[in-house]
Amino acid sequence: MDASVKCLVNSISRFIHLVLCQTIKPVPIQKHYRIVADLLKLLKPVLDEVVDYKMHSDEIIYKECEELDMAINEAREFIENWSPKMSKIITALKSESLLMKIRSSSLKICYILCRLLQSSSSNSNLTGIQEIQCLKHEKITEKIEEAIRSQRNNVFPCTKDLMKITELLGLTSQELLKESIAVEKERMNAEVSEIKGELDQINQIVDLVSHIRDCMVKTGRFEATTGIAIPPYFCCPLSSELMLDPVIVASGQTYERSSIQKWLDHGLTICPKTHQMLMHTNLIPNYTVKAMVASWCEENNVKLPFNSDHTTVVSVPSLPDHVSSQVLVRTDSFKCSVYSSNSTSRSSLEVGNGFDKQKRGVSPILCGEKSNGCYSREKCHISPEHSYNHSRSESTSSAPFSIDSVPPALIEVSGKPSKPEIVNELSGEITSECYATPPNKESGISPWLSVKQLHISKTKAEVVGNEHLNNLYKESSSLNSVSEELATASHAKRLVEDLRSNSKEVQTTAAEELRRLAKHNVENRIVIGQSGAITPLLSLLYSETNLTQEHAVTALLNLSINEDNKVMIAEAGAIEPLIHVLKTGNDGAKENSAAALFSLSVLEEYKARIGRSGAVKALVNLLGSGTLRGKKDAATALFNLSIFHENKARIVQAGAVKYLVELMDPDTGMIDKAVALLANLSTIGEGRLAIVRGGGIPLLVEIVESGSQRGKENAASILLQLCLHSPKFCTLILQEGAVPPLVGLSQSGTPRAKEKAQQLLSHFRNQRGGATGKGKS
Repeated sequence: MDASVKCLVNSISRFIHLVLCQTIKPVPIQKHYRIVADLLKLLKPVLDEVVDYKMHSDEIIYKECEELDMAINEAREFIENWSPKMSKIITALKSESLLMKIRSSSLKICYILCRLLQSSSSNSNLTGIQEIQCLKHEKITEKIEEAIRSQRNNVFPCTKDLMKITELLGLTSQELLKESIAVEKERMNAEVSEIKGELDQINQIVDLVSHIRDCMVKTGRFEATTGIAIPPYFCCPLSSELMLDPVIVASGQTYERSSIQKWLDHGLTICPKTHQMLMHTNLIPNYTVKAMVASWCEENNVKLPFNSDHTTVVSVPSLPDHVSSQVLVRTDSFKCSVYSSNSTSRSSLEVGNGFDKQKRGVSPILCGEKSNGCYSREKCHISPEHSYNHSRSESTSSAPFSIDSVPPALIEVSGKPSKPEIVNELSGEITSECYATPPNKESGISPWLSVKQLHISKTKAEVVGNEHLNNLYKESSSLNSVSEELATASHAKRLVEDLRSNSKEVQTTAAEELRRLAKHNVENRIVIGQSGAITPLLSLLYSETNLTQEHAVTALLNLSINEDNKVMIAEAGAIEPLIHVLKTGNDGAKENSAAALFSLSVLEEYKARIGRSGAVKALVNLLGSGTLRGKKDAATALFNLSIFHENKARIVQAGAVKYLVELMDPDTGMIDKAVALLANLSTIGEGRLAIVRGGGIPLLVEIVESGSQRGKENAASILLQLCLHSPKFCTLILQEGAVPPLVGLSQSGTPRAKEKAQQLLSHFRNQRGGATGKGKS
């Protein structure tokens, strides 16, 4: 008896200390466990007296002490393992269940101790027991349980109850998006564990979150600045926010791009609304809804932000002069399809990076400068087999990138196709040479739209929207001839002379003009390159005027789309000036400098030169402290450099692994890029050690479980490298619970991912077999 009570007292002390030290746990966890701590504070002196006076007790109190001890330890573990990424609803239900269990056990012990202490003189302890018996708490899960009961009876939960749940748990629109992702991941985990009762409860919670989302949309959202009610059909079904960048998924449903992209980035491949399995993860812009939203915003004087990081349709007059005068399109997907009409596949590179060696033919054509988040490109072809995703690369290198082909989208307005453009994510510009094939040339509407949606698309609102888009098209077309101005040799030479002027203003203007001319036209790049512009542009990279420096580096970037120019830029000694820009330039200049280095690294002999020049450290610094666009450019450049074996150690020694591990967080949107680069670095000992020391194993296991197909493939490859070279690392991987997701990957991943998963599982079995054999001998 004494031993069980002493253990219980010790557990109570540890629990109280843990709760008092918690300062970041949000409601409802904090509220629940402070109640538990208050209850246990009252119980502890009573138990202390039982131990001090060695009071006689029976078997019942012995069992109750053991049960309470187990419940307290379970609650303590729950607090320690809690993460902000966990579902708030599931957390509330679990924590309240533990609270009730602890309270029930405490009361049972109190009833027994009341009897034992009645003969004792300790009236204070009797008072403490009475306080425990009188301690009440408000059940914040009451509304949740009531809503779930309604669902089980096939009744839609009460709107008032649903709104109360969102209020109690603080489910704002963004929090609701996180909640949707969290409960869906819990559902996937429950399916794997095959615990029927648990899966049934999770399914009920998934339905509840869906009802809450519908309720938030139907009850009305209000625009922040004007207070005007937003029409429900303009709100994203996933985040309940106004859809400024609506996209269609494979199920035919429309969502806000940023919301559905977060959903997909967490490895979720079902439609949040219909729960259909998505046959692909391509996001097709819904221009009809976008036009309707724009029209509604205009009518209600709601400011529509055009500088979003996502797909944007804009009219030319509102754009800065360095942005393409066409209707610009941008996608945050890493996946793109790129074509070439005037370039041939230049190299077939066999990559010896610890992956399966694959021959890859890639046209080393550079894609142009930054503008509204998109990159100018000549048309080039990239094999969908590549194992690295990078949507911006200004130069489409011979590196083994994994750029999966998607059905590209063409903007069409009232039957008129827009200027052909290529859709891509990286910073840069869209040139007139680039194009993408439409999913449906007849209507400009996604082929996945349902019959009902096609019927709705003929409404008056759509006609108004199409007229609005048509106006945008006409405006952009009217300025198109200006934006594609051809440069004559004499004009180019005058601009080159201006680059050498003593006037900083003249230099800046000339660099900006060359940047603009090189942005759009193949012939202009050739003329400018032959006019001798490269050397003076390189000298302006040392300019103390940030704007001049940015125009110069971006002009060089656009010029390097041409193969002859690329070679001339490299031979003119561009590496050092570009490194200088990486260290001293503004954000835009740094981004385009990193992209230019990537472009030069396409030339095989320059991978080694760039690596030895000190560029690696500057790129790693950009990877750690740059803008999101800069980080993506740095990751692309470093990946291409890492193909040259000698550079791998330089990248690791520069501290890249720490940043890459941080970028494996889904919120960064850079998981696939980070994992692909880490896969190359994991082929050397220093790289493997840095990955483990940086805390990469848990994140890699999580990516194997819930990442994209390409992410899972590269994560499995890294884990295999770690296991093959260190039994200690292998043990750490097993301790992170890698076996279940690897089993799943071995059955449903890409062919290469399946192979890596099977090799890992086989390695685990062999290790166990070897250990068993040693034990028997």
